[in-house]
Amino acid sequence: MTFASPERLWLLAVIPVLVVVYIILVWRKKQTGMRFTNTTLLRKVMPKQSQWRRHLAVALSLASLVLLTLAWARPNGIEYVPRERATVVLIIDVSQSMGAVDVEPSRLEAAKQAALDFVAELPEQYNVALVSLSGHPAQRMAPTTDRYMANSAIQSLKLADGTATGEAIFVALDTLQQFALQTDENAITPGAIVLISDGKDTSNGAARAPLQAAGKAKEFGIPIYTIAYGTQNGYVDLDGVRETVPPDPDALSEISATSGGDAFSATTLGQLQQVYERIGSEIGHVPLEKEVTAMWAGYGLVCAVIACLAAVSLAVRWP
Repeated sequence: MTFASPERLWLLAVIPVLVVVYIILVWRKKQTGMRFTNTTLLRKVMPKQSQWRRHLAVALSLASLVLLTLAWARPNGIEYVPRERATVVLIIDVSQSMGAVDVEPSRLEAAKQAALDFVAELPEQYNVALVSLSGHPAQRMAPTTDRYMANSAIQSLKLADGTATGEAIFVALDTLQQFALQTDENAITPGAIVLISDGKDTSNGAARAPLQAAGKAKEFGIPIYTIAYGTQNGYVDLDGVRETVPPDPDALSEISATSGGDAFSATTLGQLQQVYERIGSEIGHVPLEKEVTAMWAGYGLVCAVIACLAAVSLAVRWP
């Protein structure tokens, strides 16, 4: 939390002084009370007060002073407001490992269904683009608000060989950059890249590295949200040979961390849909700094009222 008038916080230095003064007064009162030997007579003259109510009244008074001082310093909080526009690039892995059926009907078909639901939930003014991830990544659809075109592009994805993750991210960044130029934008349109994959990069140095691409995305201010999809028991049969194809969440997590995005894992279609909902919420809102003086003043007022009630209860002799 930041403050528009931080110099006013110096008033908080008074609080420790008041606490010390209160402790001294309590101690002196105890010392004065010890001079009386006839405690029975003292109780008749001065009925015993509730100690906890007195301490509560003082504590709440000090808390009220702290909160009102914070309000006086004009605090600023963070409020998440809906983003007016954005471009989201979906990168969907179509490598052969996505043909595994550990997620019914297959990893790829389940990923396509979740992507369709995700696109349907995005605000209408958001642009959506599609990039296929294989040994030769390609832009399958330029940024558009046409949801019918987006659905058709997603449904048309087919399995292919290889996994060049870094190149796929660079294709996504080029897609964003070209769209910005076409729309006369000075910078890449606000948005994000959503990468769903079940495996690590298999280009073996023949293509640009995933972390290199993630670093470039960070320079552009484009977070990459990665989803490691599939179970550890997944397998595919290629040329008569059965190969296990477990997901690689660590590699994808490095990509998201480098770019400033978040990493997720999903082993079922239901989990994948939940991840997409969370990503959609994060992409659809932007943090905005807002003054919250009234809120802190309200907290201080509440403490002050309760402190007054506690003080009044000390002065009233209850039956």
